[in-house]
Amino acid sequence: MKELRYPFDERQVRALKAGDSVSISGIVHTGRDKFHKFFADGGKIPVDFHDGALYHCGPVCVKREDGWTVVSAGPTTSVRENPYEPAFIKSSGVRIIIGKGGMDDATLAAMKKCGCVYVQAVGGAGALYAASVKKVAGVDFLDKFGAAEACWHFEVEGFRGVVAMDAHGNSLFDKVASAADKQLKKIL
Repeated sequence: MKELRYPFDERQVRALKAGDSVSISGIVHTGRDKFHKFFADGGKIPVDFHDGALYHCGPVCVKREDGWTVVSAGPTTSVRENPYEPAFIKSSGVRIIIGKGGMDDATLAAMKKCGCVYVQAVGGAGALYAASVKKVAGVDFLDKFGAAEACWHFEVEGFRGVVAMDAHGNSLFDKVASAADKQLKKIL
């Protein structure tokens, strides 16, 4: 298990390889479809993603007297962000993208060029990931985008996942697809 603590520097991220298990601690920001479209349309993002982490997540958060409580924080499908992610990676300096299902070759190429990795989180494990959120440090775009699409700022401890796409151009998704194709050809 590789321990990663914010800020995530480029050298540390480039040392990771597809298949590495990681434990992430520190600040993680969420962003989904409306966030990415807003960015692509030239909107000003209120946080600095340089050496940071972006989590494709639409959390369930409940407002309490003493702040927010995260009830569920499972990953959302990342493929929807393919049109936006390469430009976001290049301009923001983000080092870790967390989601489920992987991303396309253009995003993988941007990760390789800029020193970024994609961490696969387990779908259906929203309560488990919520337990790793120790504090909601803030939220942006709540009124503009709604709770699921807002940009939440989480302080996490021990958020676990697997590097599925690395900064060397390797993708576990491609390896699995290739192995499945070979097996299918044998069967047929």
